[in-house]
Amino acid sequence: MLIEVLKSKIHRVTVTEANLNYIGSITLDPLLMEAADMIEGEKVQVLNCMNGERLETYILEGERGSGVVCLNGPAARKVTPGDVVIVVTYAHMSREEARDFKPAIVFPDTATNKLPS
Repeated sequence: MLIEVLKSKIHRVTVTEANLNYIGSITLDPLLMEAADMIEGEKVQVLNCMNGERLETYILEGERGSGVVCLNGPAARKVTPGDVVIVVTYAHMSREEARDFKPAIVFPDTATNKLPS
């Protein structure tokens, strides 16, 4: 049997843009993606700390080093630039694998969306 467990988390980043006129997704700075072990096209859950909204979408890679966190398409209606969100991914694994698995969790500076040095 497989269970679904937390794989990675970007904890508390600030939404920099909301682009309603796009096909959908969340655009993230590749530096955040790499630190959190996330890849382009991966399904994510976005949790809005400001209004309680929760949504699922997929990742698009943005400009490296930009700190971009942009909700696109219908998801843009669920956020306002300046909102603080948590971005999480999950993985399916056996109970045995899950017991030893350590998720990648990153804590960027919410003012800049940059990782600590």
